[in-house]
Amino acid sequence: MSDAMPCPKCKNEYTYESEGLMVCSECFYEWNPEEEAENAASDDVMVVLDSNGNQLQNGDSVIVIKDLPVKGMPKPVKAGTKVKNIRLTDGDHNIDCKIEGFGSMGLKSEFVRKA
Repeated sequence: MSDAMPCPKCKNEYTYESEGLMVCSECFYEWNPEEEAENAASDDVMVVLDSNGNQLQNGDSVIVIKDLPVKGMPKPVKAGTKVKNIRLTDGDHNIDCKIEGFGSMGLKSEFVRKA
């Protein structure tokens, strides 16, 4: 059992080998451990692109490209607002930041461009 690796689909630790493939005992997902190791090595890096296709990184500064309405606020975030020191996250709103006058919020990378 020391060679068993957790299921990449459901993370179940009880897997077994069958005809050269690994099989999950819970969800019955079958995978090739060699291919999964290659995919895991290439999937570790999160790539977030701005509206122009430039890659964003933690700590970058971005500029909002269109007025963005904010729930609970009387005015939107105006186009041209510069946001400094962004943090990239996983999810729908993949940029966490602080905007002066609005506080902490999440932005979608499709509505910003790299400064």
